[in-house]
Amino acid sequence: MAEVKLHPSWLNVLKHEFELPYMKNLKSFLLAQKQQGKVIFPKGENIFNALNSTPLEKVKVVIIGQDPYHGPNQAHGLCFSVNKGVQIPPSLKNIYKEIHDDIGFQVPNHGNLQSWANQGVLMLNSVLTVNQSMAGSHQNKGWETFTDKIISELNQHHTHIVYMLWGSYAHKKGASINPDENLILKTVHPSPLSAHRGFFGCKHFSKCNQYLIENGIQPIDWAIEKI
Repeated sequence: MAEVKLHPSWLNVLKHEFELPYMKNLKSFLLAQKQQGKVIFPKGENIFNALNSTPLEKVKVVIIGQDPYHGPNQAHGLCFSVNKGVQIPPSLKNIYKEIHDDIGFQVPNHGNLQSWANQGVLMLNSVLTVNQSMAGSHQNKGWETFTDKIISELNQHHTHIVYMLWGSYAHKKGASINPDENLILKTVHPSPLSAHRGFFGCKHFSKCNQYLIENGIQPIDWAIEKI
């Protein structure tokens, strides 16, 4: 953590967090996992990819996930997104289907959402690391406190942000967001287990852009180039 490379806009408001006991405990936990030979995803340089790709003052949209993918070469620090060349996960396939049905989106042949992050979509997992093949293995180790601080910073000092909260976990994570100063879009998780109960047909992507345009903000180009 002492060598964390974080965009200056985020480091300015989060640097104090790295001195707090919970973050020092998290650092100790991660070091112990490595010493035990555990493989941690995403790679170290990508742990803070969401923050480094979307500077604080550029945030227009927040999508909240839970944990990174735990398979080889999947996670690269953006929730729901995977590296190019990796099979598109089921939840992301459903996200693509909804965007297609909502705004005529052409479904790409990969699952890398970096272009969204570069435009101001903060794609934030609640927990930023995981052990290979062990879903949820880094929950309740401190990351949730850190990402709560990120959401709190946005909520207290920034307005006209669109929050996409998919599933009960994200609903709870975003419970403190001010609905009078932002647009909160809530539905079920895009997982195949629940997408048919309200994610399909939610039209979050067109609603998001309509809100941004109404507030004089450049909308998101959801299109993703094929490889």
